[in-house]
Amino acid sequence: MKTALLLAVLAAGVQAQELYLTTIGYTARPHCTRPPSTPSYRFEPFSYTQNETVRYATSVPSPTATHTCGPAYAEALEKLSTALSTTTWGSWLPGETVISATDTDDQYGQAAWSSLWAEADLVNYTSVGMYTTTVSPTPIPSSELVLPPRDYFGPTDCYTFPEDFLFGVAASAAQIEGAIALEGRGPTLMEKLIQDNRPKNYITNENYYLYKQDLQRLAAMGVKYYSFSIPWSRILPFTVPGSPINEEGIKHYDDLINYILELGMVPVLTIIHFDSPLYFLKDANISATPDIGYNNGGYWHPEFVDAFVNYGKILFTHFADRVPVWTTFNEPLLYAYNFTGINNVVQAHAQLYHYYHDVLGGTGKIGFKLNNNFGVPKDPENQTDIDIADRFNEMQLGGFGNPLCLGEQYPESLLQTLPGTQPLTKEELKYVSNTTDFFGVDPYTATVVSAPPGGVNACSQQNMTTNPLYPYCVTQEVTNIYGWNIGYRSESYVYLTPTYLRSYLSYLYSTFRKPILIGEFGFPVHDESLRELPDQLFDSPRSQYYLSFLSETLKAIWEDGVHVMGAFAWSFADNWEFGDYAAQFGIQAVNRTTQERFFKKSFFDMVDFVGARAGLGY
Repeated sequence: MKTALLLAVLAAGVQAQELYLTTIGYTARPHCTRPPSTPSYRFEPFSYTQNETVRYATSVPSPTATHTCGPAYAEALEKLSTALSTTTWGSWLPGETVISATDTDDQYGQAAWSSLWAEADLVNYTSVGMYTTTVSPTPIPSSELVLPPRDYFGPTDCYTFPEDFLFGVAASAAQIEGAIALEGRGPTLMEKLIQDNRPKNYITNENYYLYKQDLQRLAAMGVKYYSFSIPWSRILPFTVPGSPINEEGIKHYDDLINYILELGMVPVLTIIHFDSPLYFLKDANISATPDIGYNNGGYWHPEFVDAFVNYGKILFTHFADRVPVWTTFNEPLLYAYNFTGINNVVQAHAQLYHYYHDVLGGTGKIGFKLNNNFGVPKDPENQTDIDIADRFNEMQLGGFGNPLCLGEQYPESLLQTLPGTQPLTKEELKYVSNTTDFFGVDPYTATVVSAPPGGVNACSQQNMTTNPLYPYCVTQEVTNIYGWNIGYRSESYVYLTPTYLRSYLSYLYSTFRKPILIGEFGFPVHDESLRELPDQLFDSPRSQYYLSFLSETLKAIWEDGVHVMGAFAWSFADNWEFGDYAAQFGIQAVNRTTQERFFKKSFFDMVDFVGARAGLGY
């Protein structure tokens, strides 16, 4: 009866890509061999033995050659159509409310810079942290590099990563740097994001002064690629084209990039990671309800495109010779605020792509990085749920992927839902088409979606104030059709969903037809921040997350033919999660009092997994 039922199911045409496949019987054990029919019992002399071999992490080898992927500064400067001027400013110290500078007639002088911070009106800004200058690095003791005990179960795949696979770790400036009002940096949205008593971004991990030590720790663990961001306001405190460049900011990131290369690592640079200059929001209601996304990032501002492109060109001019991979925007939908914001991101990205390749002759790669918790239909045999999943995914991805990857129009779901939409013209589509070298995505988890109460059409005519499901107009859940959680839960929204990752990668590659870059993926273990340090460091659930996601990535590459060009773990250390330190995504723990870092088990497990499956230049 069981066999007949199974054959009937298979005959019904259940496809491999479906989310649920009916099976009968126990899980297959292909790696097991049949044992003897009867065990052989015996007594043997007992002795304590060494069950664990002491192994050490393998550091990144020193570089043997210098590679360039764009013109050096002097040549790049000649290609820039505008003149550049540089200057320095001071620091906005705790409690400083009186502007003492006398250059009040200079629109970009010290008095004007101090006024930026006075007008920002920070909440409880009373501390600048432990450091006010760059800390010299020290070698990592070998005692910190001993691999932890293995978990009992682990991946059993036999695949290897392609030779050109980019594996590394990621971070963003606002979440790790601190030093927000020091050395000429101007104010950003991040300083205004949290207005209550939750932690601010004022100090965070003090990476601005500890970056050399942090990079030493990554290199000692064998990390090849380091993905980071540069705050717009640290390069251009006054934001707009024609305003002076901050000499201290340029020097800082020049040193950081050079030190990455000196260690044998490779820099990957994100131009904006949520930290919009406050200039774009000074006259706006930051807390106003958006049409789409979570926050008002000012992308809709009429000056945004020209100012962002100018900022990007300045970064290219200074760093394009040494940075081979660029991301223009991190998860822009979350801060787009409205349709104009989405359209401005598309236009700005395309302009920078053309400038990098067509004007500078850059030989590296430039793309974008989107958010999307992959929407899977609650009932994969229900056409309505399938349509809902398609809507959910295309609304989050298609606004950028359609025009920039395919040269196609914005999705109808966006055009028919968001106020003020304007289709791209034929000329615009031609200009923005195929202006990305990769499709970056942060596939942390999956979400189960189904039709909303009252239907999509009724919801799409409302707004976030009248309907919390707007604008996606889908019901999102964390349980599947049988009532099980979609995966093992974390401290935040992330559920451990590796098999859905494989489906997601296939969806992205088949839909947008660009190499896929996993720009971030990570897992904040539930209640980790409440545990003693040794228990935080032995983070097996996070190891399971990383190893299973990477294992499914290998299957997507080799079995499904998906071009995944790399993956960056989030984050290299526990950091500021937009008002929260309890959701710890890091593969290193951080003592908030001493700023000391500690390697977690998942860090060792992950680099060991990758190193054992590829050359990757290691």
